[in-house]
Amino acid sequence: MDFELTDEQKLLGEMVNRFVADNCPFQKREQAQKSALGWSRENWAGLAEMGLLALPFAEADGGFGGGGVEQMIVMEALGRGLVAEPYFATVVLAGGVLRHGASPAQRARLVPELAAGTHLLALAHAERGLPRHTLEARTTATRSGDGWRIDGRKSAVLHGQSADTLIVSAQMEGGLGLFLVPAGADGLQLAGARGYDGVPVAEIALAGVAVAGDALIGPAGGGAAILESAFAEATAALVAEAVGVMAETLDITVEYLKTRKQFGVAIGSFQALQHRAVEMLMQLELSRSMAILAALALRGDERERSRAIAAAKAQIGKAGRLIGQEAVQMHGAIGITAEYKVGHAFKRLTAIDALLGDRDHHLARLQEMGGLYAA
Repeated sequence: MDFELTDEQKLLGEMVNRFVADNCPFQKREQAQKSALGWSRENWAGLAEMGLLALPFAEADGGFGGGGVEQMIVMEALGRGLVAEPYFATVVLAGGVLRHGASPAQRARLVPELAAGTHLLALAHAERGLPRHTLEARTTATRSGDGWRIDGRKSAVLHGQSADTLIVSAQMEGGLGLFLVPAGADGLQLAGARGYDGVPVAEIALAGVAVAGDALIGPAGGGAAILESAFAEATAALVAEAVGVMAETLDITVEYLKTRKQFGVAIGSFQALQHRAVEMLMQLELSRSMAILAALALRGDERERSRAIAAAKAQIGKAGRLIGQEAVQMHGAIGITAEYKVGHAFKRLTAIDALLGDRDHHLARLQEMGGLYAA
């Protein structure tokens, strides 16, 4: 298996890392998260200008046709900067549903605006009382003339309050359906909040929301298969983001060990702390390898893909917790203050572990499939 990046992929990484370093300092993230929006439209416009919002979409739809490796490169860089903008929610998660299920007409209408940064999408699938990784929904969609009537409630919709269009999952005759619903539709009520990691989320209530017949994405009842493919890619992207967050956390911690002094010497000279830092590095490198495996597996067969992604998500769940805890402990009280990046990074790693199935869920899936490699 070839792990070497192409020249184009290396240039992509350099470009995104430079953008994050120049435009996404931690202080700017703090300011953005204190605003009503929760992120920076200026940074969003910058991502659009570089073509990153168009990256995963097919060239025929106005995108650049990037694959799992390109997405991994971008997400790792965004993770390093703890970037608050809705790249994952709009481009990866909701965008994945578009790529796997939308009709040519739907893609032609939405993808150019998404790529330009002028239209935001959010996937409204999670519901209270159901696991976050489920493919089921209690929200219902029933026929109403030539269109559909949607009733139900959605929870923890990532960047839902900023979205222009929501992709709503609902149970319909024959299975799960996915529907494009304008954020200002009659009967739709939205309440914004913040997640544990500071990311904007929304609670959404739909009471008799009417949508046209062409709002349905994919075949009637075929939403579960579309979500499964989109979730696989989104999970691989989360793994890559976690690698970026962990790498930044380790770098900050090592720098702190070099500069913080006790008894007249840098605490990094203490052997016990050196051993703990090495364990953090080992877990980071294991996670980086699994992120590469997950990205490459996206172009393989479905069972190989499922194994690799489950193993990768399980690994970053373990590594994220260890690296986050060690970083906070070695920093002392400063590690959990709101003004310091390490505490925010640990919260983001905790949230990533919970999204789309935590470590325990993916370990159980891996066990059911007979391990990472087939017997």
